[in-house]
Amino acid sequence: MPQTHPVIDQAAPPLAAPAPPTELSLEERLTRINTVMTARLDEAAVAYEVNTAHIDNEPVDLADVVTGPVDSGPAPLPEPYPTPVAALLRRAHHRLVTGGWCKDVLVDEEGARCMLGAIRAEAGGDNVLEASAIAMLLDTIRRRFGDQVDSVPSFNDAFATGRTPLRMVDQAAHLADARGL
Repeated sequence: MPQTHPVIDQAAPPLAAPAPPTELSLEERLTRINTVMTARLDEAAVAYEVNTAHIDNEPVDLADVVTGPVDSGPAPLPEPYPTPVAALLRRAHHRLVTGGWCKDVLVDEEGARCMLGAIRAEAGGDNVLEASAIAMLLDTIRRRFGDQVDSVPSFNDAFATGRTPLRMVDQAAHLADARGL
């Protein structure tokens, strides 16, 4: 007779849960996207070449295309501010942006100007207009930096770059326009 063994209750070993898919790093995702996009662009380039191969191209003579004056120079800037002080401050800001900003002198050897030098140059000798623009600029500076600012030249010379002084001239132009000056 065959020998029988008593059934032993044995728990089946627990099945291991499948490992979740590993998440790709940013570099890996960008590499995959770059590969896919490169393949698409290559395919599009080939399609473009095939679709346009039959088109004849003649060189274009620019003399036939250009009809306006070429040597007229840059067009004058439109005047966005109808009031004289705001317009003067805007022109001074434009001069600082295009001609350069400097400190410790009105005009340096390269032609760059400080805030006061730009206003003076754009005022064209109109001392009343120049004084009004400087007063508006000083008021704008004091609104932002406090009453301890003595003058426009001392404020200008306190900076190593022209970023803040140029921003103050621009803000003064906006404030003068808002006040109708």
